[in-house]
Amino acid sequence: MTVTAIPAKRIWPAPAALITLSLVPVIAGAVRVTELSVGAEVTPENARFVESPLPIVLHIVGATLFCVVGAFQFPTGLRRRSLGWHRAAGRVLVLCGLAAALSGLWMTVFYPHPPMDGALMTAFRLVFGSAMALSIVAAVLAVRRHDIRRHRAWMMRGYAIGMGAGTQVLTLGSWAVAFGEQPVGLPRALLSALAWVANLAFAEWIIRRRLR
Repeated sequence: MTVTAIPAKRIWPAPAALITLSLVPVIAGAVRVTELSVGAEVTPENARFVESPLPIVLHIVGATLFCVVGAFQFPTGLRRRSLGWHRAAGRVLVLCGLAAALSGLWMTVFYPHPPMDGALMTAFRLVFGSAMALSIVAAVLAVRRHDIRRHRAWMMRGYAIGMGAGTQVLTLGSWAVAFGEQPVGLPRALLSALAWVANLAFAEWIIRRRLR
């Protein structure tokens, strides 16, 4: 059987765009893990991480792999070329996504809240973190029923939420550029929620477009 070569220009744009979007959070996470591993000076900003490093390390490693490896699950050509890789990577993504979501929920509940956040930001993190975990579980249940269409839809929703940190660089960064300071309290919560909602809206648009 002849395998038709798939032009690279049809495969790489989506992964490249997604990895670019997640680049700032990935780099920031790597810096944080390095800081914890070498025993950096304890400050008010990182004290909660130094006192209990496991949740933040799980969150960073899980989220990084989820965003980067997940970017290569979107091109249809890659899935057709190596279905075995797609399935193996999918299992890794489920574990990493759940680790990122559940550790994020744990930190939201048990870590001291940063002074820049407020009650609304805490609520948004609980809502979207729970939605991410439930989306991944729904995707696993769907694929076990061999319902590939719903599996892809739910994984896409979970991935969209997981990519929220990348889009928040744009929403929060726009405020910082406009006003010369980082948003705090209500503006910070609303701009963060806007990033999650925008990602989910884009994911739903892709899902419905494929259904049509």
